[in-house]
Amino acid sequence: MRHSRTSAFASARSPAPTGAGGGLLPKRDLAAAWFLVVLIAVPAWALAIGQARDMGVEPGTMGMALPLFLLLWVTMMAAMMLPSMAPVAITWVRGIGRQSSGWTRTVRTVEFVGGYLLVWTAFGLLAYAALALTGGLVGDHSTAGRWIGAVAFLLAGLYQLGPLKYVCLRHCRDPMSHLVRYAGFPQPARDLRVGIHHGAYCVGCCAGLMVVLIPLGVMNVAAMAALAVVIFVEKLWSRGPLLAWAVGIAFLVLAVIAPFQDWLLPGLRGSMPSMEGM
Repeated sequence: MRHSRTSAFASARSPAPTGAGGGLLPKRDLAAAWFLVVLIAVPAWALAIGQARDMGVEPGTMGMALPLFLLLWVTMMAAMMLPSMAPVAITWVRGIGRQSSGWTRTVRTVEFVGGYLLVWTAFGLLAYAALALTGGLVGDHSTAGRWIGAVAFLLAGLYQLGPLKYVCLRHCRDPMSHLVRYAGFPQPARDLRVGIHHGAYCVGCCAGLMVVLIPLGVMNVAAMAALAVVIFVEKLWSRGPLLAWAVGIAFLVLAVIAPFQDWLLPGLRGSMPSMEGM
């Protein structure tokens, strides 16, 4: 037990994946790659913000059909996740460029990105079902939103402190060993499999954080930005695991006070009466 605690503490202070102890690319290549990441992420954020401004923050799926929801969901995930998964994506795509050329390189890159987004699309199906359920409950029972919010924060906090979060975060913070493993994946569709495999770990790392979009609102731009920062720092900062732990504790505190604080539940307010009205 003592050894496991020591190991966990050591991992919490481990070098960041893109830091001096674990850099994946030369500084010049890394700067160019990050510039490309910004060029892709900025339009995704612009589209997400534009849609959020038009739709506002409401309970449930906000009347969206599943195809439209998934389209917006994938756009949101691209905006939120791309910076934090960039070290792995950049390094893998760079390897593709060394081994392939022309259309082959393009197809392989699309396979990798497509596999990653495919996993987040599948998670979007679960998110849509959860939002539809909670939206229906809020519509039928005016006070249900308070307890749904409390449960959502509770589940998010417990997940942040749980073993699955730790395993997936460790994967995302130590990409080099996994990139070596990915190189051994057999063809065909190796790049698609790599994208799916890494995407699954990314979902496992961020699932708890996504749960709080139920009370905060799935189209809440401020919440999206805050979660994107947390995800980025968790994966790339040397003390990222400590932040994950601190965020988990904060979610547990919010679970206790959420039923009494309407401002914590913008995504569940709908027809929910105020505390004064109760």
